[in-house]
Amino acid sequence: MKYSVIIPLKNESANILPLIAELESVMEKFKEPWELILIDDGSTDETPYLLEQLARTKSYLRLFRFDKNYGQSSAFDAGFKKATGEIVLTLDGDGQNDPADIPLLLEALKGADMVVGWRVNRKDSVGKRFISRFSNFIRSSLCKDNVQDTGCSLKAYRRTALSKIKLFHGLHRFLPALFVMEGFLVKQIPVNHRPRLAGQSNYHFFNRSLGPFIDLFAVVWMHKRSLKYRFKDDV
Repeated sequence: MKYSVIIPLKNESANILPLIAELESVMEKFKEPWELILIDDGSTDETPYLLEQLARTKSYLRLFRFDKNYGQSSAFDAGFKKATGEIVLTLDGDGQNDPADIPLLLEALKGADMVVGWRVNRKDSVGKRFISRFSNFIRSSLCKDNVQDTGCSLKAYRRTALSKIKLFHGLHRFLPALFVMEGFLVKQIPVNHRPRLAGQSNYHFFNRSLGPFIDLFAVVWMHKRSLKYRFKDDV
């Protein structure tokens, strides 16, 4: 398997089918084996029914359903563990990430271990943009990962590097910092960002600001206490 695409979902019945159609159009152009891993994170709308119907007709689609909502960190971690591709791609299920940017990420991944999408022109509310920029500034300053927009789910990874990362609840936002701590090369590139056309965001002030700030202290501690040594020579 060359590519594994992972999308975590919660109540995205109005967005997921058009997004999968876009994604299929992009991935089929590579002429390489690929799989789409969908993690249903406790949806209560028609998302599970739509995905079950689609899975019957799409051989590349693998559907996994949680018994309740566990959050994005758990959904990404489950997807990472199920992935079999050499290269792992992630994006959100709300349609705001543009699948057309995937070729740009793959090109940037040459010579790198992880590529992070940077939503330069975000199509979100003023309040959400302000919280995100402030949070990203504090995180980047303390974690020293030099990434402008770690909250963008549009990312590309080498699975060999990804397999060495252990996730905890809330730490999916700090994946670039975790990669840097392991000595991996992380790049970032500008990507398109689209407005949400349907449904409601699963994020609010408390899980976009207060929670991540608490997690930040754990990552900063890990960064300072991580083992860093080099051999002078080999005998």
